[in-house]
Amino acid sequence: MQSPILPSLCRICFCSALLVAAGYAQDAKDAKAPPDKSAEKISLPPLPKDAHVEQSIDLEGKAIHYTATVGSLPIRDKDGKTAGEVVYTSYVVPGKDRPVTFAFNGGPGASSVYLNLGAIGPKRISFGAEGDSPSDPTTLRDNPATWLDFTDLVFIDPVGTGFSRSLVSEDESKKLFYSTTPDIQYLSRVVYMWLVNNQRLGSRKYFVGESYGGFRGPRITHYLQTELGVALNGVVLVSPYLNPESESNRDLSPIPWMMTLPSIVAANLERHDQLTAKRMADVIAYTRGEYATDLMKGHSDPEALPRLVKKVTELTGLEEEFVRRSGGRLETQAYLREVFREKGKLGSRYDPNVTAYDPFPYDPVQRSNDPLLESIIAPTTTAMVDFVTRVVGWKTDARYNALSFDVNRLWQGGEDLRRGSVEDLRESVSADPKLRVLIVHGWDDLSCPFMGSVLTVDQMPIMGDPTRVQVKEYPGGHMFYSRPASGADMRKDVLEMFSRH
Repeated sequence: MQSPILPSLCRICFCSALLVAAGYAQDAKDAKAPPDKSAEKISLPPLPKDAHVEQSIDLEGKAIHYTATVGSLPIRDKDGKTAGEVVYTSYVVPGKDRPVTFAFNGGPGASSVYLNLGAIGPKRISFGAEGDSPSDPTTLRDNPATWLDFTDLVFIDPVGTGFSRSLVSEDESKKLFYSTTPDIQYLSRVVYMWLVNNQRLGSRKYFVGESYGGFRGPRITHYLQTELGVALNGVVLVSPYLNPESESNRDLSPIPWMMTLPSIVAANLERHDQLTAKRMADVIAYTRGEYATDLMKGHSDPEALPRLVKKVTELTGLEEEFVRRSGGRLETQAYLREVFREKGKLGSRYDPNVTAYDPFPYDPVQRSNDPLLESIIAPTTTAMVDFVTRVVGWKTDARYNALSFDVNRLWQGGEDLRRGSVEDLRESVSADPKLRVLIVHGWDDLSCPFMGSVLTVDQMPIMGDPTRVQVKEYPGGHMFYSRPASGADMRKDVLEMFSRH
């Protein structure tokens, strides 16, 4: 299993570097190396002033009027100098006692456009589902799954994503922005600054983060609690990357394989219109029980492997020989090539039932980018830039990074990343007896499998109310909200959490 931190972006960057090196190898021998600019300060034209536009949507027959704002906040270094600028998009409805929710996507290197225009913002476009095309019209429509009727929304783009930017050298950017702990610290300060600038410190406050944004969630919550003196009321983690250590030790521990098997089975059930909560409950029970036990038995029980292969073949719909060669341990990328091989297609690790034709079907390993990542960059970028520059009137010709290759390339995770954010999840829940956490997943997701969160939460102590930390699953993959019914179900569960305060 690969890390879900933009694995395909890393692969493309690496392949591009090889091609450039091969094409210019001879010239490089004779050319003088260019000067190192890694320590030079960046000089860029100023960002526009904050811009606003009044809009409305129709939600269940009721008109909701709101102000959309695109603005920026400065990030200062230890000497008080502006080292970066974070651009945000907010949607605020007039009225007293409105909660506010801060939204982050992941990567690292992803802007917040996916939660904004795909999941919970007032307007949406279609992307991320099987059959969606990057060249489809990017017309914004009212979003029936928006959260705007019960909370104001602030979508934050970390430095290097969207229009947010660093104003310091590459080396300094790594230290201030592109490392695990500094990322948590400056983004927490962004939340604090927005609350102060907009006089909203007294509001109920919530966080929603997707993928690596879900990794950020518990850490930002705990940092706000203990360092900045701001307590959140609730946290929603969407397809979160919570516990990287659970993916290790694949030769001995059954847990890495327990995490992915249920999602592979869910994808098979969905292809046959048989995906239900009851079927998945049976799959989870098998995974926790007989599957884990047979994996751990190894050669001590001669019947364990044949029994496991037979059951996994039955559940996944894969060829028995492939399952046998895999020892019942289904590696993600091998599975995604195998399941659609006869059609000449690849499945996406983010949603196995989102496919694309394999441009290199005879290579021993996958050479192309992930099918879902390939298809979402163009529509989301086009829609967001048009909304920001034309509709809101925040005029800039700067590049918009929906997914930033550079941020992902420069990111320094290390041991701080590998320890995950479960410790902060436990501590933040312990520190506030009223804090509620909702973890939501798509059943099909192989980049951040739902079973990882299920196993993680199962091991947490019950601190008072056992429903304070919950895991919910829906049909779909990493961006399960691309299926309208799943987006609507998430909205209901989140609204129920908000109603408890």
